[in-house]
Order: sequence, then C-alpha cells, then structure tokens
Amino acid sequence: MATVMAATAAERAVLEASLRFTLPGSGTEGPAKQENFILGSCGTDQVKGVLTLQGDALSQADVNLKMPRNNQLLHFAFREDKQWKLQQIQDARNHVSQAIYLLTSRDQSYQFKTGAEVLKLMDAVMLQLTRARNRLTTPATLTLPEIAASGLTRMFAPALPSDLLVNVYINLNKLCLTVYQLHALQPNSTKNFRPAGGAVLHSPGAMFEWGSQRLEVSHVHKVECVIPWLNDALVYFTVSLQLCQQLKDKISVFSSYWSYRPF
Repeated sequence: MATVMAATAAERAVLEASLRFTLPGSGTEGPAKQENFILGSCGTDQVKGVLTLQGDALSQADVNLKMPRNNQLLHFAFREDKQWKLQQIQDARNHVSQAIYLLTSRDQSYQFKTGAEVLKLMDAVMLQLTRARNRLTTPATLTLPEIAASGLTRMFAPALPSDLLVNVYINLNKLCLTVYQLHALQPNSTKNFRPAGGAVLHSPGAMFEWGSQRLEVSHVHKVECVIPWLNDALVYFTVSLQLCQQLKDKISVFSSYWSYRPF
C-alpha cells in the first residue's frame, strides 16, 4: 500500500512539473501566452530591457545599452519575423515528457511482477528528471567564437555593432542576458595573445580570434530576470526525485525482508 501511494505521489509531482512547460499534445489549445520580463541587475545600470518569453522561445527582446566610455545609448530589438528558441527549456520539457510517458504508458490494470521491474522503471524516470533539471541548472559553456557565430547575433534590428556580442541562457530559475563589448588588438600589441576557452560567463580581458582579427573583451554586462514557473518546475523536479528514491528504498527494504526471512 505504501509503495502504491509513493508511486502515485511521484507521478503527480512529475505531472505538476510538466504543467510548468508548454507541452505539445498536452491538451493546451492555441499558442503559449506571451510573458514580459524586465531585465535588471544590482551591479549595473548599463543594460536595461524587456524580454518576451513565449513557451520555450524568446519572441521579442528590447534592450538599451549605455556605452561606458561616452555614455552613448544604443537600442536594439529582435526583428519582428524572428524568434529565438531556448534550447535548455525545450530539452527540459522533452525530458519531462519522456518521464511522463514512462510512468503512464502501461495499462492501468498492469501489475508489476517483481520489485526489480519497479526499480528499473524508477531509475529510468529519475534519469529523465535529472537530465531535465540539469538542463536548467547547467548552462552551456561556449567559446567567444561560438557566441559570435550564433544566430542570436543576427536576430536584432538594427544589426548589432561589430564590437558587441550577446548571449542568452537559462541559469536555474533565471533568464540571463550577457552583453560583451569588444576591442580589436593591434597587430603590434605587446599583449600575450591567449584565446579563452569555453565559459558560461567570460570576463574582461578574455581574448579570441574572429576572421582576421584578434579581439579582447573590454566590458561585460549581465542582466537577468526570474521566471516564476521555472522555479516551480525545479521544485517539482526535486520533489519527484525524492519520491522516486523513497519508493526505491521501500522496495529494497521489502526485497531484503523476503530474501532473508526465516522459514
């Protein structure tokens, strides 16, 4: 009885997590609603803006950047015909969908034959939930050339100046936008050129080669906004994993009892 209740609770928690995402074929009709989020940071007012999130895509970005040297104000926004898919949300959603499929694909009258069969199912479900959580908690490490080559750079109108790079990613329950200001290193520069490796957030002084130029990051501006439903999803991931582990522990105890009971 306790194992049935634990299994039911785990399934409900996974379903609650799935509701935080826009799942295709989940009975939700029409496109995902648009949500506007104001970007902010306690450390800088150089970058301000609003990001519009629609499901797993950025449908609009409106950003103002105050250049540190001359206080010139730059404004750039997404082209109206463009959206930027947030791969982290899409991947997390797909992993949750797979976890739900694993839990619900059997007929309701199906009876598990052994504890090992249940443990195998829980392991598979927990793997998908862990992967979903990791996609939100572990942003990709990118090199500066990879950021420069990203299609995100070509999303804006007017086009971004050649001395700016932009990156967008999810970190836990936050949507983060980073703006890198660059300057070219002169051919006769005495600086020891050492290309930076991959990182979630590059620091001033990071160098890279792009085309025929050697460039250096002069300023880094990071702003972010909290996405409440991502926070809810992370909570339900944790609860689901705990319930799955509790079910595994109960089955292991029962299995030990039946294996070692005296006759």
